[in-house]
Amino acid sequence: MNCSNLHFRHWLLGVVLFCAVNLQAQLAVTVSPPKITGQKAVVKLAMKNNLADKVESARAVVFLLDDQGKMVGQFTRWVIGGTKDHPALEPKKETTFNFVITSPQPFTTTNLTAKVSFSRVVLEGGKLADPNKTVSLKATAR
Repeated sequence: MNCSNLHFRHWLLGVVLFCAVNLQAQLAVTVSPPKITGQKAVVKLAMKNNLADKVESARAVVFLLDDQGKMVGQFTRWVIGGTKDHPALEPKKETTFNFVITSPQPFTTTNLTAKVSFSRVVLEGGKLADPNKTVSLKATAR
């Protein structure tokens, strides 16, 4: 094996290790299926801060979709931070947030899907993070 192959292998190993570490360094969010009761749908978010910094606040939106993919409800909230009831999320800590989405009429189906998107993530010291790179979303099965 020549020297350039050895350098390339070390470089490649470094890239793989860097990517593996960065995949762990996220705000991991697990989205539970909606629970429907009459005119209310509750979508539970379980969040774990795998970042090195405290998450001071995070804003998310939930879209409720029927089995045809049509939006039947939407709600936006600060899910971390912003009030005394929702403090910042320290590194390695976990929290939950329940989105409650109401409808003027009862939902016509209980076969709804929740799509979640984060629009803003603020880290310690007011540093803005890119939600597309910082938040890892995972849906749980029904």
